[in-house]
Amino acid sequence: MNDADGTIGLLVSVRSVAEAEAALQGGAALIDIKEPARGSLGRADDAVIRAIASAVGTRRPVSAALGEWAAEIRDIPDADLAYVKWGLADCRKSVAWRQALGRLMARQMRPQVVLAAYADWQCAHAPSIDEVFALAEEQPGSVLLVDTCCKDAKGRNGKRATLLDWLPVPWVEELCARCRRAGIKIALAGSLGFAEIAALQDARPNWFAVRGAVCADGDRRAGVQVDKVRQLVEALRTKYIHVD
Repeated sequence: MNDADGTIGLLVSVRSVAEAEAALQGGAALIDIKEPARGSLGRADDAVIRAIASAVGTRRPVSAALGEWAAEIRDIPDADLAYVKWGLADCRKSVAWRQALGRLMARQMRPQVVLAAYADWQCAHAPSIDEVFALAEEQPGSVLLVDTCCKDAKGRNGKRATLLDWLPVPWVEELCARCRRAGIKIALAGSLGFAEIAALQDARPNWFAVRGAVCADGDRRAGVQVDKVRQLVEALRTKYIHVD
């Protein structure tokens, strides 16, 4: 989350204990477990989730992506997790997600349920960001993640679409301001690189969530690199992000 000095935290998504250690050494504020080969919020095997959570211990909070709510794999792994989240792809025509996730959030037990909204919700056939925000607003202390689902979509530059290919910067800034007013923590994700994070610094989310940006050659399927994590953490701390 934002530190007392206003520094934005870096959430790094990892798929192994070795990647978690690299993220920790680089200074990540939150370790997120997911399997990128299984989608935007791909669920890692439960044994992997347990191993990473155990290795991280109390050094940093740990979250886990648990896949898509519509897939109906909704058990929470027996691991020391601070946060869990499901994507809402293919939930556009149903309100059952709202009722079920609302009940999970209301229990106010660890791990805390994060509400995940897709910036490309039309492509994902998911509820709109405003619909997901409305549920978060009902529960004090909620956490909202804004991510992208359609990872094969192309952006304006012909490369993989990022959050900013779906949402304009002023809109994201206003969403973050709405979250602060409502007491909601927010993480911004969606194939974010240094350029997108630089453009979004003034939005002041609690976390920027990354994977590809801190992997070798910017490839989310490659391994997390300590130096890239450290470079981005330091840039957020000094509020200066250099874009080549």
